[in-house]
Amino acid sequence: MSAAPSRTLVILAAGFGWNLVELHKPATRLQLRPIAPGALALTCPAQATLRTALPPSRHGVVASGWFHHDLARPFFWEQSAALVQGRRVWADARQTGETVGMAFWQQSLGEEVDMVISPKPIHRHHGGIVMDCYSRPEPLYAELSAQLGRKFDLYHYWGPLARAKVGRWIAAAARYLLSRAGAPDHLLVYLPTLDYDLQRYGPASPQAAAALAEVLAQIEPLVAAAEAQGREWLLTGDYAIEPVTARDGAIFPNRALRAAGFFHTRTTAKMAYPDFFTARAFAVVDHQIAHIHMRNPADLPAVRERLATLDGVAEILDRGAQVERDLYFPARSGDLLLVAAAGRWFAYPWWTTPREAPDYARQMDIHNKPGFDPCELFFGLPPPHTSQRTEKIRGTHGRSGPGYEVATAGLFPEARSFLELAQGLQRRWAAR
Repeated sequence: MSAAPSRTLVILAAGFGWNLVELHKPATRLQLRPIAPGALALTCPAQATLRTALPPSRHGVVASGWFHHDLARPFFWEQSAALVQGRRVWADARQTGETVGMAFWQQSLGEEVDMVISPKPIHRHHGGIVMDCYSRPEPLYAELSAQLGRKFDLYHYWGPLARAKVGRWIAAAARYLLSRAGAPDHLLVYLPTLDYDLQRYGPASPQAAAALAEVLAQIEPLVAAAEAQGREWLLTGDYAIEPVTARDGAIFPNRALRAAGFFHTRTTAKMAYPDFFTARAFAVVDHQIAHIHMRNPADLPAVRERLATLDGVAEILDRGAQVERDLYFPARSGDLLLVAAAGRWFAYPWWTTPREAPDYARQMDIHNKPGFDPCELFFGLPPPHTSQRTEKIRGTHGRSGPGYEVATAGLFPEARSFLELAQGLQRRWAAR
């Protein structure tokens, strides 16, 4: 007779870096400890590593978005689970009849699990958005909304209105999922709370201290609920947000490439839109990482030389160097990979005058921009436009290595890295 399956809660807290613990010394019963981050300290690569126990070179998630060569355009924050390559860490457990649920993970739609809930707005044909969540089973979102007395407030999930209240909703929903009939044996939960004010104000700010206290107030009752059920649990951050040290920490590789004749644009209504069909080189950026794509390998030396002159670029990795670090994935990775210096980050704009900015530059548009845009955390003028003032950003992430440890607690105290946590889950869920 086989033993009853152990049950698990996994909490992934965005931006839960060890630097926060050292700076603010929060009062908590959780026995927090530092571990090395993943090879790319970015949202989607970290989530992909935790669910596959693989590095970016094998799971293929090289940023939170990348350039799709067959469509000649970048896509960020896409939600299909098929974008993540590799066998899942829970695969063996599901084969023995154990169930898995995912709450608010990126790239979870269509995942081979038993329960999913994730934001999924509907974009109306004639404009406007229906703020909605996707769930499987389909009635689950309605059930959660009824139990919590309110729907998930997607307007507060990202953008100028981003607030901790969305994390409270997710944590409350997770506690209910643990308690309801048919609760998954293994529940994976993502909490975004720390991302907002740490990027707005920096990790040493009073706002960051308040955000840390807030996320712990979300986590601790969730852990207590798991312990009351006899569940094992794991808490981990995905990356550490470091302070932006320059007055304006932004680096603009596309401006440099455009000025050198490599980045091409087309003008529509006096706005300069990128022409990815003819551009010889361009950057797709994600915080402190920038993938440089080129049409002709012969341009590589000149492009590299031009980018090396940019203040704030710490490393330029060709394909060979990316392979050595387990970062290179064919068809997705750039011909070059730029890593920003500490306290600096990459911005996507290519224009130098406001009138050239494309319409989406002034909007909270996470899909059309060829890179992550933290300026969306601030209103511009006039509201509801978003800001284009890069000097407002006071926190960033993406770099890995010593000094960028994430905080963890619970399972696998022997683990020394984020990848080892994933491998620990894989082994534990395979031992049935």
